[in-house]
Order: sequence, then structure tokens, then C-alpha cells
Amino acid sequence: MSAKPRKILVTSALPYANGSIHLGHLVEYIQTDIWSRFQRMSGNECHYVCADDTHGTPIMLRAEQEGITPEALIERVHNEHFTDFKGFDIAFDNYYSTNSDENRELSRSIYKQLKANNLIDIRTIEQLYDPQKEMFLPDRFVKGGCPKCKAEDQYGDSCEACGATYSPTELIKPYSAVSGATPVMKESEHHFFKLGECENFLKQWLLESGDKAPLQTEAANKISEWFESGLKDWDISRDAPYFGFEIPDAPGKYFYVWLDAPIGYMASFKNLCDKKGLDFDSYWKPDSEAEVYHFIGKDILYFHALFWPATLKFSGYRTPTKVCVHGFLTVNGQKMSKSRGTFIMARTYLNHLKPDYLRYYFAAKLSDRIEDIDLNMEDFVARVNSNLVGKYINIASRSAGFIKKRYDNKLCNKLDATGQTMLQTIQAKQADIAALYEARQFSEAMREIMALADIANEYVDETKPWVLAKEEGQEENLHQICTSIVNAFRLLTIYLKPVLPPLTEQVEDFLNIEPLVWTDAESLLLGHEIKPYKHMITRIEQKQIDALLAESADTLKAQQPSPARHGEQQQNKEDKQITDSTDDTIQFDDFAKVDLRIARIVKADHVEGADKLLQLTLDIGEAKTRNVFAGIKSAYAPEDLEGKLTVMVANLAPRKMRFGISEGMVLAAGPGGKELWILEPHEGAQPGMKVK
Repeated sequence: MSAKPRKILVTSALPYANGSIHLGHLVEYIQTDIWSRFQRMSGNECHYVCADDTHGTPIMLRAEQEGITPEALIERVHNEHFTDFKGFDIAFDNYYSTNSDENRELSRSIYKQLKANNLIDIRTIEQLYDPQKEMFLPDRFVKGGCPKCKAEDQYGDSCEACGATYSPTELIKPYSAVSGATPVMKESEHHFFKLGECENFLKQWLLESGDKAPLQTEAANKISEWFESGLKDWDISRDAPYFGFEIPDAPGKYFYVWLDAPIGYMASFKNLCDKKGLDFDSYWKPDSEAEVYHFIGKDILYFHALFWPATLKFSGYRTPTKVCVHGFLTVNGQKMSKSRGTFIMARTYLNHLKPDYLRYYFAAKLSDRIEDIDLNMEDFVARVNSNLVGKYINIASRSAGFIKKRYDNKLCNKLDATGQTMLQTIQAKQADIAALYEARQFSEAMREIMALADIANEYVDETKPWVLAKEEGQEENLHQICTSIVNAFRLLTIYLKPVLPPLTEQVEDFLNIEPLVWTDAESLLLGHEIKPYKHMITRIEQKQIDALLAESADTLKAQQPSPARHGEQQQNKEDKQITDSTDDTIQFDDFAKVDLRIARIVKADHVEGADKLLQLTLDIGEAKTRNVFAGIKSAYAPEDLEGKLTVMVANLAPRKMRFGISEGMVLAAGPGGKELWILEPHEGAQPGMKVK
């Protein structure tokens, strides 16, 4: 821990005010909340702010469909979002709205400063226009046939059938997703931010290394790809009708939502500063010693690592200390699906299970890498029941009864030697666990904590207090042992407190103590009166999971996907994948077409610029080898693979990738990340043999 408390401002990406919070969203907010709670426990001045992202065409159209004003819609959704976040114990210091006076003033002043620095260009462009609705159409509100594969009913920016990207003007028989009318081309004057002129600054900012690096390596590699293709000017204006902030001195022109949305971080903090008497400038001035951390999903990296720092730099503000990027959530190894009941809303989850369970499970999966995490229901039940209930909570229940019955709820003043050694072992991990929390390596922290819980349980099993209680002359020994066990439980609670806030409150009440802070791990609780132990959590039963999935399926049957946020080239892929998901079953005849062959990995290499891929040269007994790009880098180094046998799909059509042609697919199994295994056949298998 640093001697001087740090000043930290933390934000999560702003949820769009056009839908409910689901478990995919909660990955980010739980991750951010855990990190913020750890900072506060450590004595740092840490403020966690967020807000609803409220502007744009989808909000305007949904309000119109419901026959209410946009303001009424966003107020209702704000209350729903805040209630759901509170249900999962997300401890915002301020949860605000981008449709605020603070955000309007900040957005206008930032725009004026960019304009004064000659970074705003005004020029005329052509766009598709809905003559019936009398409005320009963002890309996601134009649909038609894909110009590449001819698939029908595709969005105006990309094809879901073949993955091609294009301009909405290239669509075959385009139509307005708003009215169904055929759009026409129409000219309009737009305002552009000259992002290309900020390239030198952005490269310098992103080249910081070590602890000063603003991005993870994987994110920095992705940004470098965009530099290679050249940074394009950014259209920051939209035409009326539009729900948002009007651009100064430009009647009928509005700020594009992605201009004022990230400024919403500043506006929410400004609102908090006004309420709490904090110094806004001390956090946002260019030479600020404070730290600013943004937690975001990988789908909005482009905005937060290019547009946002450039906007801040050239309008006179500081840039973020770090942009912490995470992956998406899958359920049972697949994208969240309505048909399977695995598109789970936050409120639906809370109807059946405690928030602590999900917070712990996400913590046990999250790392500092940009990896998708999987909510495997079977694993979820097993980990919660085994670790939280079996290993952690049961420690207290195995000793508290004796403290109450024999010692009037009072702990002993001294400990036996074995107990002291056990507790010192747990205390010795304080700094290591703190470092893991700081680095957002939560899964490693949970692994360390549960290993310490094992040590505490081994002490209980070896000392057998239930046996000593039956023997004469063991009163003092039993008192010391039970006191050691309660102290082990207290230490583990300190380490788990950022993850389990409501459960920790129950423990603090049981121990009859003030709220725990991180440095409390340096002391023990001796000669102290505790309260009678009350049961705190129960094991998850399969019927609860079944009921949760059943309610999820029922709740979503009648719901239609909300329109995606307008005009985004960098669309929120998570929400799009989730809302468009269907039951992906195939028939036996489809499976019978797959040609599985034994392959020997002749050579394996890293792929420059790829975070997850390895380039494999495979021998399947043909005249020439096959080249395959496989997403197994998280689990294997190239040298670990050469010479091994695996199974490949040999009749998969070659796929052109940015790195080259991939001529097949290697099969692997596992939940992902480091837990991923190639399928090694039995001894005697030869390259080219068919797998049946």
C-alpha cells in the first residue's frame, strides 16, 4: 500500500437507456465495483460514477412508439437500471444521466475548444433519407440485401450472413427500418472531428509502457491495426429530428451520441462534486495527480482509445490513466440465447438467487485480459456450493456454537501455537492478494483465498473441536482453537469483502465489529465478544437454476429486440449477438457432412498482431500440408504443440483472414482461456485417419 492515499475516479461504460440490464452487462459493473471497493478498503479516495446514456434516434423512436416523451422514457429506464444495479450491490457514488445540464455545458465547451484548435471541419455529405418519416437514416436503420452474398434483410453497415462490411448505399433494394419506405439520397451539412490530425499524439499516448501503459497489450495491438489503415475524420453531428444536444450556432444540428456520452463521465462526476464539495478540476486538469480509470467492453474500444483521449487532450483536459477492457459473457459455452432461456435479465436472476453468488462466480472468472468469460450453470452451482458454502462459510459454523455455549460468546485472549502458525500463514498473503486485486486479476485472488480457506479447514479437521468438547480438561485448549478458527474466518472475510459486500455485512454483525478495512488483516480479534452465529447463505439447488431459466424463457418470449444504437460502425456486438440469437441446432445429415481427420502438428508459430491465434502447419496424410489459424494461444505456446496429434475438420471451406488463408479447423475443448485442450487421439493414430 502507498503511504499517501490515492485520488481515483472510476467509471463503467454507460448503459443505453433503451433496454433492461442483463447478466452480460453485469460482468463490467461487478468487475468495476469489486476494484472500486478494494480501493476504498485500502484507504484511497475512490469515486465510482456512471450514468444512463440517453440520446439518439432509438430513444426518440421508442418514446414515439410508446406515446410518451423521450424524457419520460429515460426517467423510467433510469429508475429500472438503478434498482437493478442496487440489487447487485453496485456501489456507485453517483448514478446520473447524460441528458443533464452539466453534460450539455461540458459538451458545448469541449466542442468550442476543439473548434478553436481547428479540429472541426464542416462539409456537405450525402446520406440516405426516409421521405416518409422525413429523417436521415443512421446505418442501423437501413436494411436490404447484402451486396456481397445477396442475403436479405441485412443492416446498413454489415452482413450477419457473410460478415461483410459496406456502406448503406451499397445495399440491394434498401428500405427504411423505421417506415419501410425506400430511402433517397439527400445532401446535408455535417460537422467532423479531425481525428487524423491527432494521430501523433495518440501514438505517443498509446506507446507508454509498463505501469503507465493506458491499455492492455491485446487492446494496444488492436489499436495499432487502426493506425495502419489510417484514422478517418469522425462525423460528430446528426440532423433533426434527433433527441440530444443541439450544436452551438448550428440550428437543426445535434451532437452525435458518441460525442456527449463519454463526456457523461465528467458530467456525472461534476454533479457529484457539486453535491459533495469536491474539486472537479483536481481530477480533470492536464497535470492532475489523480487517476482516472474507465472499465469498458471490447466492442467500444475504438471510441475510448482513439476518439475519447483525442477529444480530451485537444479540449484542455487530462487523458485516462487506464482504459480497462474486458470480454463478453457466454452462458453454458454459447452466446446468450432467448430460445434456451439463457438471455437472463438482472431482475430475473434476483428473483431466484443471491447477488453474492454471481459476484463471486464472475470474480473467480475475471482476469486483466480481454477474454470472454462463461457462466456455466453446472460449474456455477459447484463453485458456489463448494467454495462459498463448503469452504468459507462453514469455517465459522464449525466453531461458533462452542463459543456461545461454553464461553458466553467471548473469544480467548491467547492462541495455541498451531493456531498462531495457521493465522500467520493467512496474514502473510495480504500483500499478494492486494496486488492481485489492484491488477484486476480477480480469478487469481479467488484461487489464493480459497487455498487459504483449505488451510483453515485443515486446521479444523486436525484439531477436531467437536472431539475436544467431549473430553475433560480441554476447556482452555478448545477455547483457543475455536478463537483461532473464528479469526481465520475473519481474515478470509477481509480478503473477500470487495466481492461479497452483503455477506460481509452479515459477518461484521456476527463478529460485532466495525466495517472491515484492508489493514485489519494485520491484527487479530482476541478477548472480544461476538454475537450468536446465524446461518448466512445456503447451497444452490438445481431447482433454483431450472426456475431461473424457465422464467427467463417466459419473460422474453413476447419481447422484441430493441433497435441498436444509431449510426454506430463500431456496433455493440454483445447486445446484437444476444438479441438476434436463435436455437442453433442442426440435423444429423448436416453433421454427417463433417470430415474429421487425425492431423499431426508439424509446425506452430505466433501470429503477429493476433491476440488469440496460432498459425499451425498440419499434416493429414495428403501431398501437401494444411495451414490453419487456431484460437488456442491462451492455452498453448507454439513449442508445446509441435509433434502432437489433434483432430481437424478437413472439409471446411478455406477462409480468407487478415493473416492469410485458413484451410480447416482444429478441434479443442474446455471453458476457454487457459482451460482449453486440443483433442489428442489414442496411441497408434496416424495423420489422415478418419475420426468416426
